[in-house]
Amino acid sequence: MDSIEGIKKAAVLLISLGSETSAKIMKLLPDSFIQKVSYEIANTEVVSPEERSDVLKEFIATADARQYVIDGGIDYARDLLKQALGPQRAKEVIDLLNQIKLKEKPFEIARKADTAQLTRLLQEENPQIIAMIMCYIQPDKAAEMLAHFSAELQVEVAERIGTLGSVSPRIIKKIEHIMENKFSTTVENDTENIGGVHSLVEILNSVSRGTEKNILSDLEKRQPELSQEVKASLFTFDDIISLGSKDVQKVLRDVDNTDLSLALKGAADSIRDFIFGNLSSRAVENLKEEIEFMGPTRLSAVEEAQQKIVGVIRRLDETGEIYIERGEQDAVIE
Repeated sequence: MDSIEGIKKAAVLLISLGSETSAKIMKLLPDSFIQKVSYEIANTEVVSPEERSDVLKEFIATADARQYVIDGGIDYARDLLKQALGPQRAKEVIDLLNQIKLKEKPFEIARKADTAQLTRLLQEENPQIIAMIMCYIQPDKAAEMLAHFSAELQVEVAERIGTLGSVSPRIIKKIEHIMENKFSTTVENDTENIGGVHSLVEILNSVSRGTEKNILSDLEKRQPELSQEVKASLFTFDDIISLGSKDVQKVLRDVDNTDLSLALKGAADSIRDFIFGNLSSRAVENLKEEIEFMGPTRLSAVEEAQQKIVGVIRRLDETGEIYIERGEQDAVIE
């Protein structure tokens, strides 16, 4: 089932289920999917009885197949579906089930476990295993665990999270086997992209500044490129509005006017207004004139200028001259 056909079927299903039921389902869906299926629903004027019947039958068959897999495995599901639907239709349903990945993630118990207990259970494990499990649990829970590890283990685990990519079912099964006396999980049968810079950034955004600095410092020595990519993702140009007025003014004093003009050329109005609110009326007037007469500008140039400003913010934060609000931090005394 390709993605376009899948979105169309999802739209037909939601239309068929009625607005009240569909609204409850939509609350559980990812934002990106909601946007796509909402567009499809808006552009679907008529659903024929045949189309509605086919989609509902496929949904029921797939739901039944999923339960059969949970109850007795893929072979058990295939046998039951053959009896109910015939060999060809059974194969189609099983293939559909595999494609849309109607299976639970591994380490479900780890996601539900008490953080302190989970930390005690994992801190003696191999850093690679810890990293794998941390990629499947909530970022705030992973951050709390990371904060309680030794400095050396923090960096070991962070490095592995940042470099993880696609993980084969064999590796997942092996780790689950190793942890079987500690966790009970559902085995994931498909390769899944986990970890990477995004996962590491989510975790680091929730740890204390001291923990983050320790990890990034050692990571810079081990993998400079990964360290720079993580640093760039930790604070974006749009996040500048989270800074206090005094801190923004310190940043602007260290920013080249040309870079600031370029950066604001591609910025949202809310960010422009925020910056203007922290400059003198004369400076704002000059800045607006420079932006107006700049003309068409390459997006890459705008992004480069914004990244330079982010670099200034990161530098001032690291030296303690400004304060970036973070999780689990000491209060700031004015």
